[in-house]
Amino acid sequence: MKKLSKAKRRRRLKVLKMWGTAVVICIIMTVVFMLVKSAITKKIGTKSSRINYEQYVVPKPNVKKALLTVNKNSRPGIKLRKIKGIVIHYTANPGTDAMANRNYFESRKNLSDDTANKVSSHFIIGLDGTIIQCIPLNEISYASNNRNSDTISIECCHPDSSGKFSKKTYNSVIKLAGWLCAKYQIENSDIIRHYDVTGKLCPLYYVNNPDKWNRLRNQIKNYILKYKKE
Repeated sequence: MKKLSKAKRRRRLKVLKMWGTAVVICIIMTVVFMLVKSAITKKIGTKSSRINYEQYVVPKPNVKKALLTVNKNSRPGIKLRKIKGIVIHYTANPGTDAMANRNYFESRKNLSDDTANKVSSHFIIGLDGTIIQCIPLNEISYASNNRNSDTISIECCHPDSSGKFSKKTYNSVIKLAGWLCAKYQIENSDIIRHYDVTGKLCPLYYVNNPDKWNRLRNQIKNYILKYKKE
């Protein structure tokens, strides 16, 4: 076998390198194309799944107003300028009802203004489905940590330590969240748990059972879709 000269070997090596580079570039371009295509498809799919709220009129559920006194520890009176989501909580106080939890929030006014324990919620839903509003919707509540400034909070009572909502509480969550979503044009994906903000196990049952949480959000969406304008 005839031995190649150094010059020919260099030329052949150069050609191989060029082909290798071309193949790598083709692979990279293909991967980039697929990623871009996937992103565009996902974006289109997301847009198509969004609700056009102009086509729906969701009724406001029966809400009992029992607003907290303005105070530093539960109703600071700070304006809520932009609502971007809804945060669902549980009371972590089995067997108690809505008014008892509302009165607990109210009792925080008697503490020193510099107390670290500042808690409240816009709404509390009782074991019997009663909805109590504690804070106006144009003010923040002390419920969701760094999401207090752009979300509405819903605190839910529960009969036992599992944190699972009663049927009446559950149904009221659907009605209240559905109305709020329509009122503020909130996407279904922006209905979140306290857990999704801080990692706190709240609402406990719906953290431990993510399939049940997804079912709840889907039922809220389906509830909204029932009220399409004629």
